[in-house]
Amino acid sequence: MSNNYGSSPNERQRRAELVAGVLDRIYPQVKPTLDFINPFTLLVATLLSAQCTDKKVNAVTPELFSRASTPEAMAALGEKGILPIIVSLGLAPTKSRNLAALSQKLCREFAGEVPRTFAELESLPGVGHKTASVVMALAFGVPAFPVDTHIRRLAQRWGLSASADVKQIEADLKELFPPADWYRRHLQLIYFGREYCPARQHEAANCPICSLLL
Repeated sequence: MSNNYGSSPNERQRRAELVAGVLDRIYPQVKPTLDFINPFTLLVATLLSAQCTDKKVNAVTPELFSRASTPEAMAALGEKGILPIIVSLGLAPTKSRNLAALSQKLCREFAGEVPRTFAELESLPGVGHKTASVVMALAFGVPAFPVDTHIRRLAQRWGLSASADVKQIEADLKELFPPADWYRRHLQLIYFGREYCPARQHEAANCPICSLLL
């Protein structure tokens, strides 16, 4: 299947509308796959999900959140207290350090509250643009389009973006879909990439979207 990188803006828009139609048919309702109870626990769960499945994250967060569901409690738990709880996750030592450090910073600089701007969120240890986008959209209702590896692959595979740069892919997708749909599309694309359009051993002819874009 051609990536169709040379497609015109009109062709890209046509493809985006086709993609949206299929996604809405397959996933008429979507909900986040990470478990959380407040903006802080959403931030924690999203940070923990880096290079790790949501299922694994959800397996460890009940114990973590029962002991520390606020920045104050997480800071008190500290790196040494966090690590044994999340040790089964990838990059656990680094994530433990980041969780302890960001919790301390929230207490010290933000009165124990999760900030509501991208710049402030991205100033926290271990928090990149993707994590900030998830928190802004899901916790605070600010339109955002987090781009993960599934979305990057699909955007390129379907000719929705010609870029390999995550920030440019995000910008391209934001142009193609209305802001009110951004977070829903983000979730739909992740589900679709996992279930129908994997990176390897993918049969385009059997894919509900790739088969239409051949």
